[in-house]
Amino acid sequence: MESKARILNVFPSKGKFILQLEIEPRDVTALLEKDLRLTLKQWHERRSLNANAYFHVLVGKIAEAVGQSNAYIKNDLIRKYGQYEYIDDKILVYITNAPPEYMYEREEVHTALHSTKVVSGVNQYTYLILRGTHSYNTQEMSRLIDGAVNEARELGIETMSPAELERMKATWNPSLSTEKKDSVISA
Repeated sequence: MESKARILNVFPSKGKFILQLEIEPRDVTALLEKDLRLTLKQWHERRSLNANAYFHVLVGKIAEAVGQSNAYIKNDLIRKYGQYEYIDDKILVYITNAPPEYMYEREEVHTALHSTKVVSGVNQYTYLILRGTHSYNTQEMSRLIDGAVNEARELGIETMSPAELERMKATWNPSLSTEKKDSVISA
């Protein structure tokens, strides 16, 4: 079971803690007096699948308008408006002999060229790795959609009206107070 929850109080008890939780309505009585695996993490609303579908519609329209592949346009938009992949607080890098015209057509990895040098007569490219959109939260996806919409409009491509976009965004963007206070319980 996964449920949105809020910790209301914490009580120390014999070297452990008792949590008082408020959760969304669910039948939890079946879980009473059973050992549970409990994971607490900050609650983030999941992005709408409509947002991802709309992003891909815009990618297709932009690609058609500029005569590029969908993969190239998707990567271009992710480079401009997307999120870097981090390991130990450092952006993940990828070093290869693959030139940008090859890397920017890849569907399985999103990259931004960082530097080029010649090593033993071979071009060596260093790329910064960007996260795939499947890992974006609502705020990150909203930024990507806004960038794609702006680029589409600059090309004269019809997009959702500002009111429609705002309605769609309202379904993806949680309020800041909710994000900071809520947790997820998995049992």
